Amino acid sequence: MKFRWRAGMAAAMTLALATPALAQSGVQEQININTHAPATPFPHFWEEMFGSPHANMTLRADYRRDLRSVKKVTDFDYVRFHGILDDGNGVYSEDQHGNAVYNFQLVDHIYDGLLKNGVRPMVEISFMPKQLAFNPYDLHVFWYHPNVSPPKSWKKWDDLIRAFAQHLVNRYGINEVSQWYFEVWNEPNIDFWGGIPRQQSYFELYAHTARALKSVSPRLRVGGPATAAASWVPQFLDYMHAHNVPVDFVSTHGYADDTVWNLFHTHQHIPMDERVCKAIEKVDGQIAASPMPHLPLFWTEWNVQGHYQDRDTTFVGPAVANTIRQCDGKVKMMSFWTFTDDDFEEGGPIAYPFNGHFGLIAEDGIKKPSYYDFSLLHQLGDVRLANPSKDAIVTRTKNGTLAIAVWNLVDVGPGGVVDGPTKHITLHFTGLPAGATATVSRVDDQHGNTLALYKKMGSPQYPTMRQVAELNKESALPPPTERKIVDGNLDLTLEPNALVMVKVKEPGR
Repeated sequence: MKFRWRAGMAAAMTLALATPALAQSGVQEQININTHAPATPFPHFWEEMFGSPHANMTLRADYRRDLRSVKKVTDFDYVRFHGILDDGNGVYSEDQHGNAVYNFQLVDHIYDGLLKNGVRPMVEISFMPKQLAFNPYDLHVFWYHPNVSPPKSWKKWDDLIRAFAQHLVNRYGINEVSQWYFEVWNEPNIDFWGGIPRQQSYFELYAHTARALKSVSPRLRVGGPATAAASWVPQFLDYMHAHNVPVDFVSTHGYADDTVWNLFHTHQHIPMDERVCKAIEKVDGQIAASPMPHLPLFWTEWNVQGHYQDRDTTFVGPAVANTIRQCDGKVKMMSFWTFTDDDFEEGGPIAYPFNGHFGLIAEDGIKKPSYYDFSLLHQLGDVRLANPSKDAIVTRTKNGTLAIAVWNLVDVGPGGVVDGPTKHITLHFTGLPAGATATVSRVDDQHGNTLALYKKMGSPQYPTMRQVAELNKESALPPPTERKIVDGNLDLTLEPNALVMVKVKEPGR
């Protein structure tokens, strides 16, 4: 992760049919949907893992409240956070003779809290305990100042990793811990790693860590290099193969607003809406061309572009949906950074809600439009039907229902201005039997738009619990609207950055 600073709803508008008068004020589009199109498996790779703030914050009640809220609408399986070895967790110290002293009490509380809420850890092994650091003062600029130094002793580091892993196996059992993932460090190619030379010293750190973990059990799954901007993957795999170091998965990061140069080392124009998946394609190809061509790829940090408060607005839903459309089949899991703004303190405690941070839930537990966007995308099926549209994903659920995400993605311009047309979209179905019915849900300016309600409330810096409850109640999505499919057509009107979920029930299914 890079250092980034980054009553009214009950009477909200319902979906409208696209009339000629409306069409004059927008763009007309037809999406043809063949209900018998070729189908492929569609695992929900975008919602199986989420990122979150550093480890110590997971002990807070508001963190666990937000985790439960996001688990409810996405059913995610894994959470990743920094700093399990940070001094704030008291894992490592030394006695007066320089002997290692381990204390896993807070580690237990952290992982117990996750497991009790139905989520497993992606264990990011970071950062360096001060008394084990080669340079005790090599501190990152984050507000909680993690130590990014290499260890002063590889033997003491190896012993710590073995003791840590063995403790987890003893407490939770190998059958449980073998379902976790262990990722070595965070973004060692930038200022989160102080080794010199940076790449070579990180490879040494990875080799020591992976071997120490595997010495506890070969069933423990370890990977890396966890780099920023999709870097180092070919060199990492070549080195580990040449030195016979175990690698169970490849992990790296990339954001929509990372520069093209950082992601691809080119000055070619690549729109922000395409950068994440093009970076995934790049790394997927690098793995395939490596000596370890069958390793799964985990994109352990990503988010949509974040200018002008984008991440607090309805822009997130269409941007995420479009990323899902592009990345399908190229990555095992993507970890959206983050599921909550609460406790996000890279630059210090957040001063007020809705300040452009990354999460689905704003400070004080206020659900953002992105929270409702993810709840809609969760309803997509587990089989995807082939469709060429760049504005839709067509799926089928286990019970045979068609679940279709449709969006109108419009990038936010200077000053936060959304300059794009309303779209009047006709879904034209072929192969749909007579009598099929549809329901429609949406997130747009009038549905799930908590930011608009917050501004209407006067944008309180410290909203009361009553105000938070009111915001979440008023923004909650209403029941789906029932619609008729006429002559195989369903007409939708989508304002800029609307995300719509259409479910079609066929007779006899």
